[in-house]
Formats: sequence, C-alpha cells, structure tokens
Amino acid sequence: MKNKIVVTTGDVNGIGAEITEKALKTLDCKDIVLVSNRKILDIDCEMVEVPFEGEILPGKITKESGEFSFQCLKRACELRPKAIVTAPVAKEAMHLAGHYFNGQTEVLEHFLAHDGQKAEMLFAAGGFRVLLLTRHCPLKDIEISQELIVDKVGRLVEALEIPSPKLALCGLNPHAGEHGVLGREENEIIIPAVEKLRSLGVDITLPQPSDTLFLGAARALKTGENLPYDCYIAMYHDQGLIPMKLLAGEKAVNVTIGLDILRTSPSHGTAFDIAGKGIANPGSMIEAIRLAANRI
Repeated sequence: MKNKIVVTTGDVNGIGAEITEKALKTLDCKDIVLVSNRKILDIDCEMVEVPFEGEILPGKITKESGEFSFQCLKRACELRPKAIVTAPVAKEAMHLAGHYFNGQTEVLEHFLAHDGQKAEMLFAAGGFRVLLLTRHCPLKDIEISQELIVDKVGRLVEALEIPSPKLALCGLNPHAGEHGVLGREENEIIIPAVEKLRSLGVDITLPQPSDTLFLGAARALKTGENLPYDCYIAMYHDQGLIPMKLLAGEKAVNVTIGLDILRTSPSHGTAFDIAGKGIANPGSMIEAIRLAANRI
C-alpha cells in the first residue's frame, strides 16, 4: 500500500460517502484504495472492507456510526499507505462508541506516532497555509508556552517542502497585546519564543494582530499577487479557521503533518443537515485528494 492513497468515507450518517463518490468520479482513482463498506459506498474502486452491521440513518448520531468511523481510521493506519484522506466524522458518535478522541487528528496520532512524534493541524489552499498552535480545546483552556511555539513551528518547517519558508505569527491578544496593555503573553512568552526560533534560523515575524495579517493575505489573494508569507500561524482554532474558510472556501483542506504518513481531509464537517439529499459539494474532498497526491 506504500504507493497508494487510502480514502475513508467518514460517518455513515453524514455526507462522507456522497462527497467521496462524487470526488472519485471526478478524479482518476487508480492509485486510491477505499476503506469503507460496500453497503455504504459501492463504487468501481479497490476497497478494503470494514464490517458494518448497523443502519444508515442520515443526520443521526449513533454509536454504530461512531464505531465504524473509528475502525476505518484504525484500518487506514494499519495499511501504511502513501497518504490518508479522511471524510468527516462526528466526534460525538465516536464518543458514544467509547473512543474518546477530540478528532481524527488525535486518532491518527494515537496509531501512527512514534519516537515523540506529534500530529499538527495545518490548513492549506494552494499557497495559503494556516497552522493551528492549539486545536480542539475550549477557549478558556488554551495554554501557550515558549516550548509549544518553538516545537510546533519547528515541526512546520520540517514538513513544508519550501526552502527557508517565511512565517507570520499571530498574537494571542487583541492588537497582539499592544506592548502589554492588552495582555502579557506576547511580551513574556511569544516574543522570547520568536527570538529562540530566529536564533535557529527560522524566518518568522514577531506576533502581529491577526486581523492585519489576514487582511494582507486577502488583498494578495484578491489581486493575484504572491502571498507575503508561506504560512500563517494561529494561536487557536477559530483565529485561523475563520479567515481560511472565508478566503479559500471549498479549496481549503485540513492537513495533518508531523507523522510519517500525510493525512488530508475536507475542511468541513459531516453536514448532517443535508445528509442523504444528494446536494453536498465535493469541492474540498476533491482538493484533499489532489493535495494528498501532490504533497504540500
């Protein structure tokens, strides 16, 4: 399987199978192996089947769908392919099945990481990239440290196939703390981390107001100019995801870096509200498969 791209169909009650089928009808699937079940998606493509004895109930959160989602991810990891592309799952459904992970990124890290590896969440749309320093955690629980910033930015530099990438770092507080008036984290934690990274040869900005950074990205994308930075680093989930989805739309792809196997996924969720209606847009799934084939 080392030269194959493995694709999972996600939660059976969401839009995963629909967008996977639409994407594979658009793309050449000769190097693709599905990890799913013919009851869920019967398509002319190589498939490794995972048992599913439950019912498909569009829009419902069930223990059976959560168990199937988890087992497909586990099987995909066991195959050790070139890359893994995952359709969306429901965390609540996996929790009902007894698998207490905050997302697929954490499941992949559980099965694939070794020797201290950590999975990181990067979003990409062409040359527009956003790394999340923290992922699926409540806003009140976000903790930023010098060690975290240095470690995660170092992993990013290793993963990007770009010589000496230019990195933009968002501040944590409004106006990046405004010299300590609006928060101490920039002065006491983030700037010392930047100084450490620069001493290691990393081209990274001091913490900047995120609205200013992403406004610059928006202007470049609108005019067709080169983006000023190769990657934007957000302190928390929504700080990075809102501009990525606003500016990139269906072109945005969720990318897991830091492991031996690259993983990509659509940037949206299970879309239970439209599941089973045949109207789901496969654009992000198409881009996820393309990126898995072409790397980042």
